[in-house]
Amino acid sequence: MPRLRRRWRGWTTRWPTRVADRTARRVRWSLSLALVAAGLGAATSCARRPIRVDASANGDVAPVPRRASPRDASLRIVRVALAKQVETVQLTADGAWTLFASDGATPLALTQPGEQWVLERDGARLSAHRIDSRPVSLRDTLVVARSTAAGGTIGFNGRRYRGELLLRVTDGGIMVVNRLPMDAYLQGVVPREIGTSDAGDLAAVEAQAVAARSYAYTRLAGPSRPYDLVATVQDQVYGGAASETHAGNEAVAQTAGLVLLYQGRVVNAPYHANCGGFTAAPEDSWNVDSEPYLRRVSDRIPGTNRYYCDWAPKFRWTRKYSGDQLRASVARYVRALPGGAGGVTRVRNIRVTDVTPVGRVAALAVDTDRGSWTLRGNQIRQALRLPSGEMLYSTYFSVDADVRGGEVTSLVLDGGGNGHGIGMCQSGAIGRARAGQDFRTILATYYPGTTVGTVE
Repeated sequence: MPRLRRRWRGWTTRWPTRVADRTARRVRWSLSLALVAAGLGAATSCARRPIRVDASANGDVAPVPRRASPRDASLRIVRVALAKQVETVQLTADGAWTLFASDGATPLALTQPGEQWVLERDGARLSAHRIDSRPVSLRDTLVVARSTAAGGTIGFNGRRYRGELLLRVTDGGIMVVNRLPMDAYLQGVVPREIGTSDAGDLAAVEAQAVAARSYAYTRLAGPSRPYDLVATVQDQVYGGAASETHAGNEAVAQTAGLVLLYQGRVVNAPYHANCGGFTAAPEDSWNVDSEPYLRRVSDRIPGTNRYYCDWAPKFRWTRKYSGDQLRASVARYVRALPGGAGGVTRVRNIRVTDVTPVGRVAALAVDTDRGSWTLRGNQIRQALRLPSGEMLYSTYFSVDADVRGGEVTSLVLDGGGNGHGIGMCQSGAIGRARAGQDFRTILATYYPGTTVGTVE
């Protein structure tokens, strides 16, 4: 059969209230005899009061003194889901800590520093025991684990967390939620997200702190659900106390209370790793309505052919697929689409049918023996996942499809950038910081029309 080669190049640009521990004034001595025999006793603390969490993992960064409004974003309590359906939870702490009933005041177990305790689902309730003792059923479906040492943390799944852990029985197992003040949460987010701790990059780290605080603030759900965010890329990557760095803690402290505002309201502030030279609008990737402060922004350095983000590894990339790899990726994705349940055995063609004003792929047509689909935005990145599950880096790419015998036998994508492309380009923010821009300038560039301020 004659060889048909189709190529497309679409580049238009080249590349909470505080919570303070206190002695429980009234301890309800209604604990079961089994719990008493297991060494359970009274402890201090009260979850109804705000939590006080040290501002630094090492105690070397102090918050900026300021008169805080009760509505201060830094003082809001955040609930982060660490696990949703686990069978067993192992807890420990270096210092003194206690298990409390759901009221946050009634002690259920007085533990010792370094002890490991195991909590398991026991019907509609929880059972708890020291790792070398037998389980004892607890009354509540919700248990609160809290350090009673100043600046202490609770260990879960090999990570240490500030604040307290809420363990709740669900239909699928045990849900683990970390409840802590906003800025204590950000200390475990900012280093994981921005990926730099260099002193010269501080302005970018500060910009990340403000963006992450704004993002989290807009997702405070209230009592309508048991958590506000998850600890993964689905929201913001959160690693707990072990992820904290001096630069991250300093950035959180120096920007305490600051959020992004548009016409007086706190706004969602998405961000991504690398824009490849030009950021995207929400409709480019998410197929949603645009926002006035989320526009397409050039990352070009004025007067040059370079970009603030071109130092990063994913600024330019190439991904290659064999015919089998392409077929497997497309088949996996379209299996859940209308008409795709029978399974794709051949990808006949793949071509770009629409691009955004800055050259990102807006629509990708995929023709198969099971039908044709037009994919848009993040659908494209999902459909072209690698066998490992890794998404396509971005929708900023060109297509080179080798078609033989009515089937794509190989596919080469030459692209740029990493992530959805909306909002702040993290690599660009670092490049701008190195060029001398401060965090306010960086944020004003990537979120046009916004201001940096406090919640009043």
